[in-house]
Amino acid sequence: MIKKFNQEITANSLSYVLICGGIIFLVVLLGIIPLNHYNSDLSQDVKKIQTQIDEQKGLGGLYQLLKNASEKKEVHALPNPVKTRLSRQDMGKFQDTFRAEAGKSGFMIISLIPDVKTIASGSQNILYHVAIKGKFANFQKLLVKLGDLSYIDQIEEININQNSDSMEFRLKIWIALAN
Repeated sequence: MIKKFNQEITANSLSYVLICGGIIFLVVLLGIIPLNHYNSDLSQDVKKIQTQIDEQKGLGGLYQLLKNASEKKEVHALPNPVKTRLSRQDMGKFQDTFRAEAGKSGFMIISLIPDVKTIASGSQNILYHVAIKGKFANFQKLLVKLGDLSYIDQIEEININQNSDSMEFRLKIWIALAN
């Protein structure tokens, strides 16, 4: 036979259980849940910072490459030769030199004509009318190479016209002549 235990829970014991359960509930509600939210926020912050660190590590090599490239800047100095004069017998030297420099710079010469008035007058300078075709990016190279020629007195005029296939440049170049 099975004996039945009749245990009666007294009101005092029930109140103790309810008070302890309430305290545990408050500890969970006010302590553990906010702590869990705080920890999850911290873990998201850690993930975000770790992603930023990984990104910085990936870009570190590129940064060093750009830093090294910026330190190796080439100094571009324009030529400034001592001015000289070309003898009248060597007037063809300018044409040969100009054709060579224009070819190196990727230009096609349309015309390279000396001004007859300046040749006949016996002046100390001769004017050349030059027309060339090519790319605008190469024009700077040509001008720098022309600046290296010591007998060019000045470039008086530069006209640039856009054509369908290339650009056309017209120049007036003064050459210093010796007496």
